[in-house]
Amino acid sequence: MKSTFEVSDKLFELYHRVHRLINESMTEEGVSLARSKFLFFLSKLGPCRSTDIAGALNFAPRTVTEAIDGLERDKLVVRKPDPEDRRAKIVSITDVGRVVLEAAEHPRKQLIEEIFSALDDEQLDQMHDIVSRLVAKADEIRKRKEVGEGAGETAAE
Repeated sequence: MKSTFEVSDKLFELYHRVHRLINESMTEEGVSLARSKFLFFLSKLGPCRSTDIAGALNFAPRTVTEAIDGLERDKLVVRKPDPEDRRAKIVSITDVGRVVLEAAEHPRKQLIEEIFSALDDEQLDQMHDIVSRLVAKADEIRKRKEVGEGAGETAAE
């Protein structure tokens, strides 16, 4: 029987290999996996402030600003003044950004299909159930830590 650490190491190994393969295939189409996350977010939710992007993607504001600078330089996004706050800018995906994102999505999907073709339908269902349980457990632990941290702050005051 495999230990939880052996299984965990294999999951991380799989994640990193798939991440690398997907990033390489998407970059060949004109946008890295990291940049595509920004474009995907903007294509689904529409124009928004960089602070909204940072919060949604859990990135530091400086990281988002730098990424948007590069995306804007490549004409994949555009920044316009926020009509409600003259200090802020609204970021939108451009038509060029949509074309690049769509072109990069095809090889990503194709690669994922090829990797998961190693599993039959029953194994795929089992893996989905197992990973879902692990995600739920991780969320439970995260919530418990957040509650614990909040309680610790109250006690310290």
